[in-house]
Amino acid sequence: MRKRMLHTCVRVKDLDKSLAFYKDVLGMKEVRRLDYPDYKFTLVYLALPGDEVELELTYNYDQEEPYDLGNGYGHIAIGVENLKDTHEEFSQSGQDVTELTELSDGAASYFFIKDPDGYKIEIIQLKD
Repeated sequence: MRKRMLHTCVRVKDLDKSLAFYKDVLGMKEVRRLDYPDYKFTLVYLALPGDEVELELTYNYDQEEPYDLGNGYGHIAIGVENLKDTHEEFSQSGQDVTELTELSDGAASYFFIKDPDGYKIEIIQLKD
């Protein structure tokens, strides 16, 4: 039986602010948008250029309070070719980023950035 990853969903309070972050900061492109006014929600699917796995932003019209992210959510991970330059770029643009970190065994170098709703995105150095 064939299987493949389709998307990850996060709920967002301010769709415009979230779209600006995922498009302008992380370089994602809008793949499609589905609006359900009768049910009071919009789904926007984003992907990195050349990538098939999508991020679904769910915007519920009536959400007034920030979402409780809970303690079960971990993070989304994105690989980049130059971790130090990406970290510098995000830091200089005023994004909420952590320090560069490396696992003790050298298996990965990374940092985290937060989106407007507080979701963590791990930025990892791609291996050659």
